[in-house]
Amino acid sequence: MKSATTGAVSGCLVWIIACGVISMCILPVSTAIGGITAVTDFAIQQIGAIVCPENTTPAVRTYATTTTSDGFTRPSTAYVLQCKDAGGEIVMEDPVGYAFIWIGIIVAIGLVLSGVLAFLFAAPAGVLITKFVNRIKKPKMAENIEPQ
Repeated sequence: MKSATTGAVSGCLVWIIACGVISMCILPVSTAIGGITAVTDFAIQQIGAIVCPENTTPAVRTYATTTTSDGFTRPSTAYVLQCKDAGGEIVMEDPVGYAFIWIGIIVAIGLVLSGVLAFLFAAPAGVLITKFVNRIKKPKMAENIEPQ
């Protein structure tokens, strides 16, 4: 019973470590993908269905603006989600929230993917860790021979 508990605990620990390592690679990539794709038609239609009131159509309005980075003002493009009714009137505008929701969805998908990959790689990682620990603990032959 004790060895089963120890095995389960060490297996969970290996999974948590593997999930952390894999997440360090996948989550920044999924955040970048979410940020880049936040203004695509697919993202606007999906998030517009969540954010916009019923009987409205989501659309994106872009306009030229400026941004300041490193103390310099530079030209930039801004994106605003607009919810329009059947007559074309703007019912609601959302300049930021829709992008946060979209990026959050993409990051959540990346987190689930990290968990699945960690589950797949936990057993091989556990075997590698066990071999490494056994190699460290294994006494060397020369140390076991006493001089005569």
